[in-house]
Amino acid sequence: MSIKAVVFDFGGVLIDWSPEYLFSGLIPDETERRWFLTHVCSIEWVLRQDGGQTIADGTAELIAQFPDHEPLIRAFYERWHEMIRGVLEDTVTVLDKLDAAGVPLFGLTNWSDETFPYAWENFPVLRRFRDVVVSGRVKMVKPDPAIFAEMHRRIEAQLPGIEAHELVFIDDVTRNVAAATALGWNAIHHMSAAQTEAKLRELGLPV
Repeated sequence: MSIKAVVFDFGGVLIDWSPEYLFSGLIPDETERRWFLTHVCSIEWVLRQDGGQTIADGTAELIAQFPDHEPLIRAFYERWHEMIRGVLEDTVTVLDKLDAAGVPLFGLTNWSDETFPYAWENFPVLRRFRDVVVSGRVKMVKPDPAIFAEMHRRIEAQLPGIEAHELVFIDDVTRNVAAATALGWNAIHHMSAAQTEAKLRELGLPV
């Protein structure tokens, strides 16, 4: 098997992002916090902004549904940067090894176009990829096969003729991994840098 390019997800793989970092202080009770992040500021709601809905519209929509939670809903994006603790250095080390060996690297992330510039400016590791597909810019989100097709198209522009089985995709969300696998990509469910590195090595990559 010959792998010709590696595609990284960002949040949870290279960037340490979690709503818990902000909301553990705003909602100290774990049960209440879990309810709020499951039923109010849910991942499904976040994905709508990641897919191109404006933060203003998404916030207004949610406040209309849950008016009693307005301050907490507004805090989600007003204090969004507090959900990021920094880069995940152990995974960056894996990326460093691939980069040093000349392996072409690309990024595919579910991220709002309005918040991504903050990460781009503050975390230089994100600027090391040959190209990055940001869901909020293309208005598609993983696991939609269309966003993987867009990533493949951009990779092929730089590596003509590359096929799905010559790609590796690394993501911490199982449904995204399953979507890539269904399209014929090699996909790694990222649970730790050591495990991901071992999987890459199994695929013949120089890490």
